[in-house]
Amino acid sequence: MADRSRKLDFNVPGAFYVDDQCINCGVCMEIAPGVFATNDDEGFAYVSKQPDGEADEENAREALESCPVEAIGDDGE
Repeated sequence: MADRSRKLDFNVPGAFYVDDQCINCGVCMEIAPGVFATNDDEGFAYVSKQPDGEADEENAREALESCPVEAIGDDGE
């Protein structure tokens, strides 16, 4: 499970976030490219834009559930 205290500074403010357990596998980018981006120089993904609308939110939630290292969190409801 993602840890709020380990959120990456690159995440934009909001409910969804990526913590420092990320291995930059690309799963979140495949599922929700409008929400996640990668920092290839440092080797991690992060939330570049919070979900905007139901489809984005469903994709972000699917990415959270699909993350192999559980590095994606959701502080929302």
